[in-house]
Amino acid sequence: MYDEHYTRLNQYRSLWILVFFDLPTETRKERKVASAFRKKLLDDGFSMFQFSIYMRFCASRENAEVHAKRIKNSLPEHGKIGVMQITDKQFGMMELFYGKKPVETEKPSQQLELF
Repeated sequence: MYDEHYTRLNQYRSLWILVFFDLPTETRKERKVASAFRKKLLDDGFSMFQFSIYMRFCASRENAEVHAKRIKNSLPEHGKIGVMQITDKQFGMMELFYGKKPVETEKPSQQLELF
């Protein structure tokens, strides 16, 4: 009973950060800037959901704020970028499809949080 209770609470405490972006890629310099931004997301533990949507699981709100701050520090000069935080419970309610075939949503990996 206690395990189920804490698991349910953790679904509201743990978060997913979703980064949506539309960056200009017409010149070589713009493509380089866009590529560097995507690489920074990958280096920070984000995974690609779609070509311009990246996501990352965070065990706590404090951890999510750290990663959101890193994104804000690496924003390119031009383009449109959105950063959204949703709870693990909300993420779990998302329906995914490949064509008409339903697909399970990604489960967060088990991470040891020291602080």
